[in-house]
Formats: sequence, C-alpha cells, structure tokens
Amino acid sequence: MTIQFVDAKTLKQWLHDRSEIALFDVREHGQYGESHLFLATSVPYSRLEFEAARLAPRKSVRMVVYDENGSGVSMQAAQALLKQGYHNIFILSGGAQGWKHAGFNLFAGVNLPSKTFGELVEHQCHTPRVSADDLMKMMSEKDDFIVLDGRPQSEFKKMSIPGAQCCPNGELAYRIKSHVNNPDTKIIINCAGRTRSIIGAQTLINLGIKNPVYALENGTQGWYLNDYVLEHGKVSQYAEPKLDDEMLLASKALADKFQIPLISDEQFFSWKKDEDRSLYLCDVRTAEEFAVNGLPGAQNTPGGQMIQATDQFVGVRNARIVLYDSDGVRAVTVASWLKQMGHDVTVLRDGIQSKVSLPNPQIDHSLGLETLTAAELHTANENNSAILLDIRGSMQYRKSHLPGSLWAIRPRLLEMIQGTQKPIVIISDDPALTYGALLELHGCNLTAKVYELQGPQFPKEFEVISSDALPPDADCIDFLFFVHDRHDGNKDAARRYLEWETGLIAQLDEDEINLYSIQEGWK
Repeated sequence: MTIQFVDAKTLKQWLHDRSEIALFDVREHGQYGESHLFLATSVPYSRLEFEAARLAPRKSVRMVVYDENGSGVSMQAAQALLKQGYHNIFILSGGAQGWKHAGFNLFAGVNLPSKTFGELVEHQCHTPRVSADDLMKMMSEKDDFIVLDGRPQSEFKKMSIPGAQCCPNGELAYRIKSHVNNPDTKIIINCAGRTRSIIGAQTLINLGIKNPVYALENGTQGWYLNDYVLEHGKVSQYAEPKLDDEMLLASKALADKFQIPLISDEQFFSWKKDEDRSLYLCDVRTAEEFAVNGLPGAQNTPGGQMIQATDQFVGVRNARIVLYDSDGVRAVTVASWLKQMGHDVTVLRDGIQSKVSLPNPQIDHSLGLETLTAAELHTANENNSAILLDIRGSMQYRKSHLPGSLWAIRPRLLEMIQGTQKPIVIISDDPALTYGALLELHGCNLTAKVYELQGPQFPKEFEVISSDALPPDADCIDFLFFVHDRHDGNKDAARRYLEWETGLIAQLDEDEINLYSIQEGWK
C-alpha cells in the first residue's frame, strides 16, 4: 500500500461527486480554525488515531489528508493512518495553500457546514426573529412569552438570558409541551450566536406549533452588545417530556415532508455487511439517557449538537447515518435537518428497542502504558531525573503546570527531545493525546512513562505555577484564538464573530451552495 497525492482541482471534483470521502485537516485545531477547506474535518495529528477510528470507521474509505503547505505533518499523518489499516489515502499537494492558489476559498472558524446551513435556513425560510431590544420590551411590558435556550446545559450555565430555560434544539419536539401550554405564548429561541437560534425557531415552525415563534437575533452576544445583563452560573434542568397525538402526528408529517426513511433492523444489518459504504449509528437523546441504554457501538450525538456540529461526529461525507431515539419524534426532527444539509440519513424504526449494533472502534494499545504515581512524579521532578513533557492543552498548561515541565505537542515532540538520553515522563489528561505521544516516541530507545492527571487540577501536594504567556501564542497551535474571548467581555470579538457568521454565505461557491437542499414555504 502506498500513499498517493491529489491536486486541488481533482479534490474539488471529488468533494462534489456524491461518492464517499473523508477530508482530514491534520494540523492542530488552532491552525485548522484559522483557515481551512469548507468540508474539512479537524483531526489533529496529536490525537489522530483515536479520532480517525471514530470519524472514519471504514478502512477502505477514500481519504484525503492535508496540512498547511504539503510539507508539514500530512506525510506523518498519512503513514500513521496506513499503520491503522486505512489503505486508500491521498495527500493534498500543496496543502491548504495549494488549495488557495488553485483559486478555491479557505474559511476561518469551526463547524462551517452546519453554521452556514443555519444562515441559509434563515435566508430561504425567512425565519421570524426579534432583536435584543424587542425582547427587553417584552420583558418590560410583561408580555406572555418564554425564552428557550437551544444549547446544552454546560453552555447555558456559562451565560444565559435572564429568565431563560434550557431546552436544547434536539429536545424541542420532545419537551415543548411541558414548557408551553398556551397557544398565544410567544416562544423565543436563543443560543450564543445565530445558528441554533435560527434552527430551533424553525424546528418549532416546521412542527406546526401554533404559537408565535422567533429566533433571538445574535443570541446572548447580541444581548450583551446591547448592554443588557446576562446571567452566569444558572443551572436549568430539562423539562419533563410530554408527547401527545398532535406532536406525534407532526413528527410523522415531518418525516413524510422530508422523505425520511424509517428502517428495520433487517435493513440495518444488511447495510452493516456492505463493505463499500460507511455506516454510523447515532443516539440523538441526552447523554444521561444514552448512558442508561445506548445501543452497542452507537455514538451519543445529542440532536441539537448533531445539527450544529455534524463534522464532530461524522467524518465521511455521503456516508449512511442512522439515527434513533426512545420516542419517535427527536430522531425524525434531527433527520429532517440533516437531510437538508445533504446527508444520507435514516431513522431506526424500533429506536432503543432495536437489536442492532456496530463494533466499537479498535485502538491498538500494544505499546504498553507504564504509569507513574503522584509520588513518583514528585520525585522525578525534584531530582531532575527525567524530562517532564506536559502534553495537555496549551491553555491548561498556562493555567497550571509543574515547575520545570515543558509544554509539548505531538507534531513537535521529536524535535524537543532530540539528543536527550534522559527518561521521558508524559503528563496527560487525555488518552487520545497520550496514545499519540507514545506512538511518536515509539522506536526512540527512550524510557517513557505517563502520569495520568485525574481531573483538571494537580493533587494538592504539588506546587504548581501559572503563566499568561508560556507557551507563547505562536506556539499554541492547538488553541483557536479567532474571537476566542467573545463570551468573556470582548465586544469587538463578539462583533467580529457575528460578522463572520453572517458573511459565510457570500464566501460559498456554487458547488458548496448546492450541497444543501433547504425546503421553503413553512409558515
């Protein structure tokens, strides 16, 4: 098996030929977020093997990897993927810059296909919206309204509109009747920016909810930019599910409207045997529900996040995606959006009662993992008897690290240890990063042991230090600085982010626009 190369113009054709393709940007996440191909999935070299096994389960899939200019980590990544059993691998000649020089656009930000989709939905469906000032007026006049935040609880807790309740978009069909029982109550859906506000509001409209429904324009960022106060640290439990015949009929109408197939276990088993197509099994329920009775080999892809960040769960374009739930409404609702995004999506008819399964991704752990105790790490640090390499995220290192430890990341690991004879101690909090680092060190004839940090803090017996500028920004290739502080009081960053979102459509070419098939006419 050999690694092949593909030029930008050929890759452009491949991306739109309706055959399966995995396009992996193997630079670190910060580099990816600054400038990448529209349909690329971020699969950093530092965690490549773990992520590839999940994102691209079929080893024979057509796979293209790229870096900045074709001379970076793409060859190392391709070779690593060959060792993992992938055998149809191509490197993009010239990398991201070669793509740009061929006349094609590069994009900043993350989750581009999903966020662009949200903008297209608003543009084509004319989703109703209210501004922050409009909402404040409703509050002042004590109108009959409710604000539902379409994000998960973790994001809701960070900042929320005063009085808002948490109901992620994927839960709306399942729980809306518990939130609202008066058909005259105005429903406002918000998120942190724009996409989930638009998708959430349009979801309720598509389900035929009789209430007036609106997206909050620019979400919590728009609220803050208008100098209104946000709440922080609020905990909001999900409302109890409440399904009635009306919602079940609405879900069925949605499935009919968007031609969402409901498949049997037999059909799934037939697809499972198909060696020419990739197959994903996705549970769109909450993480808590999935933990109780998720199907073997399924991913937990909470519905709102599956729409918002599809590329974080599915790394193969034009693959088969099978969704399931416990109620018959959530999976269909999510599928209706994925279908419009151009995905081949179906719903498992029997939901959690199904007998289907997929194999879990197999990672070869034969390298052997020698771990250190806290006491052993303390001794190694005190005696300076080993090189301490902290491979956690650069921002975590800045916040807290051991004196004398060095921040390290897989693409630069061999360069850092060149010439050393000392044993290596790796400090890690993530099995994917640990595995990648051990693979990189394999064959260096150095002793390497790992201290696995449990949780975000070092044990109390360690004296740790912090640094606002170590590693320097230029070295923090894992962290996306692009408007990263838009939720932390930087109004200029918030404005730039919203301008970025609203400007996405203008950057698309005709092929990229044609990926979507948005249904109009919902009122």
